[in-house]
Amino acid sequence: MSRIGRKVITLPPKVEVTVNNNEITVKGPKGTLTRLLHPDMKVNVNNGTVSVERPTDLRHHRALHGLTRALVQNMVTGVSAGFRRTLIIEGIGYTAALQGKNLELKLGYSHPVLIEPAEGISFEVPQDQRGRMVHVDGINKEMVGQTAAVIRGWKPPEPYLGKGIRYSDEVIRRKPGKAGKGGGKGKKK
Repeated sequence: MSRIGRKVITLPPKVEVTVNNNEITVKGPKGTLTRLLHPDMKVNVNNGTVSVERPTDLRHHRALHGLTRALVQNMVTGVSAGFRRTLIIEGIGYTAALQGKNLELKLGYSHPVLIEPAEGISFEVPQDQRGRMVHVDGINKEMVGQTAAVIRGWKPPEPYLGKGIRYSDEVIRRKPGKAGKGGGKGKKK
């Protein structure tokens, strides 16, 4: 059996789960999420717990079992606690600022980059970081991750100086460059 799929999801207080055919709706203090699940998977809700069952032990059913359980768990976590992805901006003159709900990035281009949040997504720029950190918050884990990836895509970190936008938990493998190899201009005689 799938080790992830057979785990039971315990619902936090004030979270309700309703299943209608293959559509699941999760309501909580932070909002409501609805998702269509694969018709082969069966979701059971019993006094504060949610479990997922699969019809057979075929390979695709085993894969869907774990996936479905993870999707439902992410929905429950999202409506109760929410998700946050933190981005760090490194580089001289690279900054972020809020303009209403929109995020304005200055990344060395001739113009600032303006990013509008999707519905359910919000940005936060801590003032103590001087525009060097951006928090992406929301209840849908996929949307938070996608929005953070779009922001990072405007200036991915480069391996020589480390300039660019990176995730807070991302480690950039640095390269030594020309000076690190012992060579310089021309040949030594």
